[in-house]
Amino acid sequence: MKKLIVLCTTLFIHSLLLPSALAQDTKTALVPLPSIDDFSRGKDGWSFALGAGIEYETAYEGSDEFGLELEPAGGLQWRRGNDVFYWVGEAIGWRGLRADTWLFEALVGFDEGRAESDSKKGYLDGLGESDEGFELVLQSRRAFAADWRYWLVGRVVTGGNGNLGLFGVGRRFGEKFDGSGSEVNIVAVFHDSKYANKDFGITAEQSAASGLAATDMGGGFRSIGINYNYRHYVNDNWQIYGEALYEHFSSAVRKSPIARGDFEAEVGIGFIYVF
Repeated sequence: MKKLIVLCTTLFIHSLLLPSALAQDTKTALVPLPSIDDFSRGKDGWSFALGAGIEYETAYEGSDEFGLELEPAGGLQWRRGNDVFYWVGEAIGWRGLRADTWLFEALVGFDEGRAESDSKKGYLDGLGESDEGFELVLQSRRAFAADWRYWLVGRVVTGGNGNLGLFGVGRRFGEKFDGSGSEVNIVAVFHDSKYANKDFGITAEQSAASGLAATDMGGGFRSIGINYNYRHYVNDNWQIYGEALYEHFSSAVRKSPIARGDFEAEVGIGFIYVF
């Protein structure tokens, strides 16, 4: 899913509430959320940003191995009013703001799957490689007010490897409305049996090759997660961002021999230059 990311990034907790009128006067981002990239500076037309980050993350779903990975950041965007079309990494999508309190998003992304080599300790030997493929992600957020201090979030991920959904709540910290500051989301995650078996299932053939017990996963509750996003504008061009994520798996998921850990975790930090 895609899935808990802040390399020693300090949690900046600000609780000042600004009036909605002031929010409308000073807001340049589509929505003032650090988790939403917006390089437009409030202007219509094209915008472009480029950067990189480093992440310390779980090697694969259910792994107890961790490693560092360099990730590109930034992307290409085109904005017109309250609509933004974007291309970032292996995803292309659209997001739109409606009635100041509804944010809708749709994107098509590429899932790289899982390889046996993802486990340096050989825990995936014999399981083969899981299928790569494209996924459709549909998401909406409903703010309680135009200042986007609190909101509800829902997301559906669907594709050839099954379906995943989440529902949760979020809270924004900080005083600015330009997309800087920090936010926290708490979500409950659910999957169908096909998606569950993609990450945690073991077929009879895989069992014979790996020595792990055959496992047929059912659908239902997958995990509870919390993620944190931080963004700071150093100047007009440079941004620093941080992310942290923790996802605790359900008891059903933890019964899979692939789930060597009870959780997935990820922390990262990076820089973006806006042209």
